[in-house]
Amino acid sequence: EFEDFHLAVQDIALEMASLLAQKQLDYGPDNINKAYGGPINGLLVRMGDKFERLKHLYSVGSEPNFEAREDSFKDLANYAIIAIMVERGLWPK
Repeated sequence: EFEDFHLAVQDIALEMASLLAQKQLDYGPDNINKAYGGPINGLLVRMGDKFERLKHLYSVGSEPNFEAREDSFKDLANYAIIAIMVERGLWPK
C-alpha cells in the first residue's frame, strides 16, 4: 500500500515539474522577480487568488467556467515550488 502511495506521489511530482518547466518557457523569470512587493509577495498574492477561487467553487458547488479545479491545485503546488526556489536562491534572475 505504501509503495502504491509513493509511486502516485512520484508520478504527480513529475507531472508538476514538467508543467512548471513548460510554463516557465512562456513566462520567463521576471513575472516573479518584478512582482509588486517582491517575489514572495507576488507569489503569495497569486496563491491567495487561486485559494479564494477554489474556496468559492467548492462553497457554491459549481463547475468552473474555464480552467479545471485541478489546474488551480497544480498552480498552487507550482507557486510553492517557485517560492522554495526563491528562498533558496535558485530562482533565475
